[in-house]
Amino acid sequence: MARSILHMLTPLKHMSPFDVNMAIDAGFETLIPYTNVDLADVVSLTQDSIFSRAPQDGVRTGIFIGGKNAELALDMVDRAKKAFVPPFVNHVFADPAGSFTTGAAMVAEVNRALKARFSTDLRGKRIVIFGGAGVVAYVAAVIGALEGAQTVLVGHDGEERVSKIAFTMKWRFGIDVGAVDGTAPEARRAAITDADVILSAGPAGVSILTAEDLESAPKLLVASDVNAVPPAGIAGIDVNAVDVALPVGKGVGIGALAVGNVKYQTQCRLFRQMLEAQEPLCLDFRDAYKLAVEIAG
Repeated sequence: MARSILHMLTPLKHMSPFDVNMAIDAGFETLIPYTNVDLADVVSLTQDSIFSRAPQDGVRTGIFIGGKNAELALDMVDRAKKAFVPPFVNHVFADPAGSFTTGAAMVAEVNRALKARFSTDLRGKRIVIFGGAGVVAYVAAVIGALEGAQTVLVGHDGEERVSKIAFTMKWRFGIDVGAVDGTAPEARRAAITDADVILSAGPAGVSILTAEDLESAPKLLVASDVNAVPPAGIAGIDVNAVDVALPVGKGVGIGALAVGNVKYQTQCRLFRQMLEAQEPLCLDFRDAYKLAVEIAG
C-alpha cells in the first residue's frame, strides 16, 4: 500500500503546529508544509500532487488548507477541486486556524444543551455572535443559519465590517445573517435583547458581557464562550463549564474546554476519515458540524 501523504497549505509564514500534531496523531505517515501560499499557487501544487501518484493512490493523498481566513480557505478548496483531473483526485480538508472544527463544535454543544435542557433545537432561534469579524464567528453564523436559526454578527468596531462579512455569506451560501454594532456597552445590551443563544468568539482575555449585561437578555437559553484565558468573555462561564447556570435568568453556559473537547475529536476523526475512505473526500465546516453533533450527543 502507498504511504499516506498530507500536503499542508497555508497563506501564513508558518503551518500551525497544532494541525501538524493532529494529522500525525491521526495516522498520516508523511506531512509536507507549504507556507506563504497564494490562491494562485493552489492549482499547480494540487496538480503536482495528483499526477505524481497512480489514480488509486488519491485516497492515500490529502491536501489540508490552513491559514486564518475562512473565505480564502474556501476559495482555496474551490481552486483545488477545479484542479483535479479525474481519475486523479485527492482528499481536501480545510480548517483555517482550527475555526471550521471549533465553530462546528461550539454550535453542536449549543444544540446539545438546547435539546437536553429545553427540549428544543436551533431552528427559529436568534443567535447573537460576538467577535463577529473572526473566523470562528463566521463558521458559527453560517452553520446556525443553515440549521434554520436567525444568526447575528456583532462588530466590536461598528456595524460596517460585519455587514460586509454577512453580505459575502449571502453570496456564497444563500443565507441571511444580521449585523449590528457592539462598540459600546449599551449597543451590546441592545444586541442581546431578543437572544435565545449568545456565542462569544472574541479575543482571549477580554470580558465582553458582564452579569449586568446578561440582564438585558431575558429569553437567553444557552451561552457559550471559547475564550480560555481569564477573564471570561461572558460572565459566569469558566473554561470547565458544561451547562452551568448563568448569573441571571434560566439560561446555561458552556465553556472553552467543553467546546475544545468536541473540536479536538472532530478534527482528529476528519483526518481519520480521509485515511479510511475508499473515495476522495472534500471536507469543510459542514462535514465538521455533522460529526460534531454526533460527538456532542
